[in-house]
Amino acid sequence: MNYRNESTASVGDLVIASYKTGEYIGRIVEPPSNIKAAVQVLAVVKHPSQGDLHNPQQGDVPFFHQRRALAYQEIGLMPLSGIHAYHGNVPDYTLSLQQALERELNMLHQTEEWARRSIAELEELHREYFPQ
Repeated sequence: MNYRNESTASVGDLVIASYKTGEYIGRIVEPPSNIKAAVQVLAVVKHPSQGDLHNPQQGDVPFFHQRRALAYQEIGLMPLSGIHAYHGNVPDYTLSLQQALERELNMLHQTEEWARRSIAELEELHREYFPQ
């Protein structure tokens, strides 16, 4: 259930919520407004992305942001458009944080490996296209 256009979100509901570039399992702790709900974090689903959101995948930017995951029981005002009902067991916060961080690291390592391989292939094509 997406709470974006519904007024069914209420205090105590378990939700999965996107906040900035992270995603969390939490509980609504205050009556929601028309656009946001106060969500208390219970677990991490996706660790926030690092860097400059306006220049994704750019390492050479004036300010490369380090983004921490929201802490256990931290309350974030999250947009209703990114909040959905959650049904299931709530994982342990520390374990969920570790798993989310490891997934983010693995994804970046795979991207790094793909980039190195792509560069090698493109350099070979360059030599073929433009022989000396």
